[in-house]
Amino acid sequence: MDTSALLPQVMTIAEEAGKAVMAIYDRPDELHIESKADTTPVTDADLEAHRLICDRLRQLTPEIPILSEESPAEEILQRRQWRRYWLIDPLDGTKEFIKRNGEFTVNIALIDNHRSVLGVVHVPATATTYAGSLSQDAIKRGANGEEEQIHCRPLDAAGGMTLLTSRSHIDDRQDQYIQQLEQLAALTVKGVGSSLKLCLIAEGQADLHLRLGRTCEWDTGAAQAVLEAAGGKVMDLLMQPLNYNQKSDLYNPDFIAIADPEVNWAEHLNLEQPLS
Repeated sequence: MDTSALLPQVMTIAEEAGKAVMAIYDRPDELHIESKADTTPVTDADLEAHRLICDRLRQLTPEIPILSEESPAEEILQRRQWRRYWLIDPLDGTKEFIKRNGEFTVNIALIDNHRSVLGVVHVPATATTYAGSLSQDAIKRGANGEEEQIHCRPLDAAGGMTLLTSRSHIDDRQDQYIQQLEQLAALTVKGVGSSLKLCLIAEGQADLHLRLGRTCEWDTGAAQAVLEAAGGKVMDLLMQPLNYNQKSDLYNPDFIAIADPEVNWAEHLNLEQPLS
């Protein structure tokens, strides 16, 4: 499959979904919020973006099935039979959306043989789109429509290091890893919502993101493709690539997203002896 031909069309779909999300975000009345079975929140924006993206992808590639965070349970069960499929988080960072801090994203990934081979991450609040694929470098498109190639930065230990963490999910183990990273370089820690963290690493604004605790495959698929197209990597804490659709559930292991693959992150984080 020619992912380079698909990428511009998927970017357009994500941007269209972003406009639908912002139409709800900008309403003067209160958001309609419900709780799903796993207690996570869902809003009208999640559902509207889900419907729009699924409709557009079915028109674009009717032969490729779709798995979304908002898919019904019976569709989610079918995905074990799929080798290639679209993986969608129509609104990643719903908690940030509810807080109205702008740090939420629309995410569309193409998974092929357990790998994320194409990804688009759109940031509705800034009308910014990040995209990349195995056959194309990562790009960033601004609100004015101008595009630029983006690349991860090499680690400059003498100049310091930036670690991005979640705004809404903090794990007690994180502080122990931070102490180990501080032995490598002066460390700046910044909280950022949603898959935007991986996109900031992809465009050279940070060095790594360490995620401890539960995430789902639709949280990472699109941004992983962007980051890896920009020269970075997303790996579990055994330093193996983060793969998809290989287990009975859709939860990711703890993982690390890094800008500079030449650094021995396992050694600096002491991953040979995982913290409890």
